[in-house]
Amino acid sequence: MNVSESPVAYLLSLLVFLIIASAYFSSSETSMMSLNRYRLKHLKRTGHAGAKRVSRLLETPDKLIGVILIGNNFVNLLAASIATTIAIELFGNPETVITTIVLTLIILIFAEITPKTIAALYPEKIAYPSSYVLVVLLKVLYPLVWIVNRVSNRLIRLLGFKTTNSDNHQLSPDELRTVLHESANLIPEQGQGMLLNILDLEKVTVNDILVPRHEIFGIDIEDEVDDILTQISNGQHTRIPVFKRDIDHTVGVLHMRDLGKLIKVSPLTRAAILLECDEPYYIPESTPLTTQLLNFQVNKERLAFVVDEYGVIQGIVTLEDILEEIVGEFTTDMAASSRDVHPQEDGSYLIDGSANIREINRALEWNLDTSSAKTINGLLVELLESIPEFPVGVKVGDYYAEIIQVKDNMIKTVRIWHADRGRDSDDPV
Repeated sequence: MNVSESPVAYLLSLLVFLIIASAYFSSSETSMMSLNRYRLKHLKRTGHAGAKRVSRLLETPDKLIGVILIGNNFVNLLAASIATTIAIELFGNPETVITTIVLTLIILIFAEITPKTIAALYPEKIAYPSSYVLVVLLKVLYPLVWIVNRVSNRLIRLLGFKTTNSDNHQLSPDELRTVLHESANLIPEQGQGMLLNILDLEKVTVNDILVPRHEIFGIDIEDEVDDILTQISNGQHTRIPVFKRDIDHTVGVLHMRDLGKLIKVSPLTRAAILLECDEPYYIPESTPLTTQLLNFQVNKERLAFVVDEYGVIQGIVTLEDILEEIVGEFTTDMAASSRDVHPQEDGSYLIDGSANIREINRALEWNLDTSSAKTINGLLVELLESIPEFPVGVKVGDYYAEIIQVKDNMIKTVRIWHADRGRDSDDPV
């Protein structure tokens, strides 16, 4: 072997090693920054050793990036010097331009683009093994890393930027909704819907889901005892409000399980019924569902009377009503769940004016406005700014509504269809 060939072979081997080292630093940086932070936290909680090491490194990202860049720049500059030496050995002159172009292409392909692409596609496979070396390098090069970071952080502050980030990769509710939508292939559709409904509870108040006062099933304690028993036997509810004359004079709530005690009372009296009633539980109409769900749990209640700012009862809401906002309808009374909406052969729907807009949107997958009015009657009266005295048609967003019946200053029946489906959208309204 020629004596002059030995140094060149040695330098070429060293150059290859430096390019591999540069690829390591490049892939480490990309993989560390590409890791899913929430999966990383999950693996850390399960005791994954690699996740623990990476989490410690990411706690001080300035130091991590500092040691990676110091190592990467060092090996790249050393590689450039060695490449120049090899050119001198082979050609007798540095051939600066050619050497720079060739080395740049080699570093771009083998030490930058290729390793970074692989690291971005498989961050966990790169980050966890590379963390072993990075932990050691951070300890060995800590004085140099500390000096570089001090100078860099001082420069960042002089430029008017903060060196600390309080965000900590936290998700807002809207961002969490996006994550859930994108996780459709990982989460069952029913579970995904329940999680999204839970996020929406904060935006919904008890006023949005209450049973309005005119639909409350209750018993008037001043009725004859036989009439009261008949009403109870015909009822389909577990808890029944008890009032005097009208719902504004509520005296309690009778639980069906307590009826067994009344059987032994002979003769049965109103006083005996009142003794078995629980105290009424009142809540303001603006209470968010998340708050009320917790209040039901704390107060050991399942039914509440919703009152406005004047203390007038607007309706009732139950624990089951809130749970249905999360899991969907689970009532066994199928007639009650469909009595307000009646599909027609022409694609339209006959809807009761007192029907809740949110329930209609959920049942028919519509998007009628729920920002102000809660019922179809309220929505149309608000839009018309008057109570119509005769049948009239009106456009409501993407829908057409034909008022069929008006009675007792209230819209009783409405025919509604989507502008793009059902009845001919060119029908005059």
